[in-house]
Amino acid sequence: MSTLYEQLGGQAAISDAVDIFYEKVLSDDLISPFFYYTDMAEQFKKQELFLSMVFGGPVNYSTENLRKIHAPLVKKGLNEEHFNTVASYLKLTLEEMNVPDNLISEAMDIVASTKNDILNL
Repeated sequence: MSTLYEQLGGQAAISDAVDIFYEKVLSDDLISPFFYYTDMAEQFKKQELFLSMVFGGPVNYSTENLRKIHAPLVKKGLNEEHFNTVASYLKLTLEEMNVPDNLISEAMDIVASTKNDILNL
């Protein structure tokens, strides 16, 4: 059985999704302040690694890293509203890429499973 990563189209599709996704994220006044001092080229790479890993691609990216990376943002107010907004942008991105509903649902379940690590709960 192929992984979600493979079903979505592998690295090329993940890269395209990240580009579309950050266009949405960075245009949102609620979310964009968290990225003011972020090297966005590096952030795009990290997001590609993260999505590749959680969708079953050939990447190792631990939840310990998620907690550590997001801890300063949680101190700055990152909360469930932000998480849900960002997740909704990923869902919209996948819809725009004409990903089948069953794969979008699987992707969103996987992303939801990372919430406690991202929000350091």
